[in-house]
Amino acid sequence: MTLANKTYRLLPEWSPQDGLQLTWPRPDGDWAQLLSRIEATLERIVIATTRYQRVLISVPDDTTQRRLAETFEAYGIAQQQLMLIVAPTDDTWARDHGPITVVDEAQQPLMLDYTFTGWGGKFPAEHDNRLTQWLDDAGAWTCPIAPRSMVLEGGAIETDGEGTLLTTEACLLNPNRNPSLSRTDVEAQLAEDFGVDRVLWLANGHLEGDDTDSHVDTLARFCNPSTIAYVRCDDSTDPHYPALNAMEQELMAFRQRNGEPYQLIALPWPQACLDPEDGHRLPATYANFLIINNAVLVPTYGDPADLVALQALSIAFPEHTLIPIECNSVIRQHGSLHCLTMQLPKGTLAPALSQS
Repeated sequence: MTLANKTYRLLPEWSPQDGLQLTWPRPDGDWAQLLSRIEATLERIVIATTRYQRVLISVPDDTTQRRLAETFEAYGIAQQQLMLIVAPTDDTWARDHGPITVVDEAQQPLMLDYTFTGWGGKFPAEHDNRLTQWLDDAGAWTCPIAPRSMVLEGGAIETDGEGTLLTTEACLLNPNRNPSLSRTDVEAQLAEDFGVDRVLWLANGHLEGDDTDSHVDTLARFCNPSTIAYVRCDDSTDPHYPALNAMEQELMAFRQRNGEPYQLIALPWPQACLDPEDGHRLPATYANFLIINNAVLVPTYGDPADLVALQALSIAFPEHTLIPIECNSVIRQHGSLHCLTMQLPKGTLAPALSQS
């Protein structure tokens, strides 16, 4: 399937959703030493999300499928709220190996299946790159999918749903992604696939411990078409301060389509989170929140800034319930809450499969 004969539009995260996609960790994968902890975090995400919508989970084997079915039944989650599909995977970061959904002029969804290379070849990604097609073969989707040769991860882009895309130069223009594409080429591809006619490029901003080359979902996020929440570092002695201060100035200079500045909501800077084994800095960020139907899941880190972040996001989402999800274990593998998840807009997720 090609996009040439239709005009498509990239959906913002706050669009109505059928469900949420998660990828459960393999017992022998990178999470092996933290398996019980990351599973507990994922369970909290499932429990919170199934109050509002369904959850699709790729699981590594039949044993895990049966165990999770029993666990979530014990938690009182209705079977029709879950879809558990056995599939081979490399890691858990559904945001980056999951499908990116667009809609045509009749609001019919299409899932774009971009090439995933483990963030520029840093990590194995062969199974994750095939996962969207695998799930399609298993009957997970109720809409078509379109393979795309471009290397692109969901965490690298943000949209207002009205033709504007927010992203970072460090990721989308990195030669480890699409070395043959210039900025003009990238913008042309984004325009074709997503129906965008404006790209707001952030030249600054990064987090230590981030493997993604500055995914925008760790730094700055659309909350609605006129509002951007962003990470603000207020500690001038912190090594992040120069780049994040420069990013803040860029955001202040951006303009909406009508020429007005964006409403900017500064998210607080948590105390440095360090890996307990070797002491390296971990990428704790409150920008990695997740919007679902009528709720926003917010990563927390056991830090005094957690409450400040929740208060700030309550301004951005006055009609949503804010649900804190502790993510100290998640950042041990250099991601956070949003990175673990991919929203599945209305019209994408097939009816529940019978579980064996």
